[in-house]
Amino acid sequence: MTLTLTLVRHGRTHFNARRVLQGRCDSPLTREGRAGVRTTARHLAGTPFTAAWSSPSGRAIATAVELLRHHDDLRLRTDADLREYHFGIYERRPETSLDAVVAWPTLVGQVLAGTHPGLPGGEHAADFMARTTRVFGRLVERHLGTDEHVLVVGHGLALGAYLATLEPIGLVALPNASVTTVEVDETGAARITALARDVAGQGHLASRPAPALAPVA
Repeated sequence: MTLTLTLVRHGRTHFNARRVLQGRCDSPLTREGRAGVRTTARHLAGTPFTAAWSSPSGRAIATAVELLRHHDDLRLRTDADLREYHFGIYERRPETSLDAVVAWPTLVGQVLAGTHPGLPGGEHAADFMARTTRVFGRLVERHLGTDEHVLVVGHGLALGAYLATLEPIGLVALPNASVTTVEVDETGAARITALARDVAGQGHLASRPAPALAPVA
């Protein structure tokens, strides 16, 4: 039996469009963002989901609700550990303000390695990686040993961090409303079977990659 996880990044938001950092903070989906999510929803309309989980952030919930319009028999559940990385005092500020302090590839490499102490007022990388690993561990344990198909709606860095624990790929740029698929066998071994599929055609405006600079614990 194979458990399938379909990971969808939230739709494009106003902060995404303006290249403003949003981790723990939030902003609504743009018109184009909602259109992109609807495209992804149609793409996934025939997928036999048996469960649906989301970050409790408004942008993720809005995305998940749209996706589930084609699966009205499913109840959406949320888990706080699916929230995005907390950028501290850089939340709601332009990405360039953080870039002036630390290069994005350097920051992300240290986050994925669990070594970054956290931006001022933000989250220690070890805590972020621990909760991200923990939540996916719970989801897998809950559904392992079945042929269930679970939808998980989340964020670029949080979903990317989980994927980086499966394969040494660094942080892959996940376009808004993109689809990634992970299969987990009965032993708990997971493999990525589809990565960052931009089915909504949103492009990489609000997604930033970072190479694997250090082994991921």
